[in-house]
Amino acid sequence: MPIELVVIHSISLPPGVFGGDDIERLFTNRLEHDAHPYYERLRGLEVSAHFLIRRDGEVVQFVSADRRAWHAGQSQWLGRSNCNDWSIGIELEGVEGGLFEPAQYRALVPLLRALRQRHPIGQVVGHEHVAPSRKRDPGPGFDWTLLRRSLRWPKAMFTQDTQARADPALAEQFAR
Repeated sequence: MPIELVVIHSISLPPGVFGGDDIERLFTNRLEHDAHPYYERLRGLEVSAHFLIRRDGEVVQFVSADRRAWHAGQSQWLGRSNCNDWSIGIELEGVEGGLFEPAQYRALVPLLRALRQRHPIGQVVGHEHVAPSRKRDPGPGFDWTLLRRSLRWPKAMFTQDTQARADPALAEQFAR
């Protein structure tokens, strides 16, 4: 099935903690569920993402962009269900609603451009847009305006909900 959508997510393990390799362990089915009390609720969870962008901008790939990943769960976008079937999932190391680092935007922009050269991507949305009753990531701390302006893609490629935030200080840091 053609890849027509990119879904942006946020993740940190344990919640609010950055660094370490627990995200990688989760996405490669090697998470030690006894290592942190929060991890017990993740036992048996089948989840993956195509990419992770760490706080320092490092990009880690888990699943080929030509294969299906399990990042969106029960989801729907513009009347189409099962977004996992026709989307790419990009996780940003962060928390729902929290701010993201300029280095993450600097890594996200070329990644999205490369994906769009290879796939007929028509829109970029947040997990909160495809699963609004159960997810809120990446949340209001993600600067959709900065992303859109940096990509120079048409506004139509972003849902109206992604037009809200513009942080001049972040844009200045991103430009460096």
